[in-house]
Amino acid sequence: MKAKLNFGFLSCLFLSLTLAASLISVSAGEPPQTGAAAPDFTLGTMDAKSVTLSTETAKQPVVLVVLRGWPGYQCPLCTRQVHEFVAHAGDFAGKARVIMVYPGPAQDLSAHAEQFLKDKQWPKDFIFLTDPDYAFTKSFGLRWDAPGETAYPSTFVIDTKGVVQFVKISKSHGGRSTAAETLAALAKVK
Repeated sequence: MKAKLNFGFLSCLFLSLTLAASLISVSAGEPPQTGAAAPDFTLGTMDAKSVTLSTETAKQPVVLVVLRGWPGYQCPLCTRQVHEFVAHAGDFAGKARVIMVYPGPAQDLSAHAEQFLKDKQWPKDFIFLTDPDYAFTKSFGLRWDAPGETAYPSTFVIDTKGVVQFVKISKSHGGRSTAAETLAALAKVK
């Protein structure tokens, strides 16, 4: 009788833990929304330095721009968006750290990223990170898992407490946040 009771209890416990684990995994890949804590991450720069989001937000707000990266070619809309943000670098200076993430398959990602940065006058206060094999992209729920795609183009404004204050996620190639729209959102961050 005791063995049956223990087996029943263990079965029930196993089922409960399995259900709890599945619920946690479903919500783990959701994009952060306004008012939520931004998931922390550490990615590498082109010169192999590590950058951690929480370290950057402790200093000042962060504008996080997720590009499509390397979907098999250099995205012209990413290039246009980056040029626009670079043109407004002076407007972001002293107000926020701009971090751009370039995702893609690990193989040759650094070479593709270098090619992407070519002919762009990269501001010293902007940070450019690569996301090999989409670890960050998946953790932020932004993986665009379709042929020829990488990540949903997205922009987040994160305050000094690590809380998301603005989100714009495009489910297409266009519809991205402009520098003016992002600066307006940043002006509301206290």
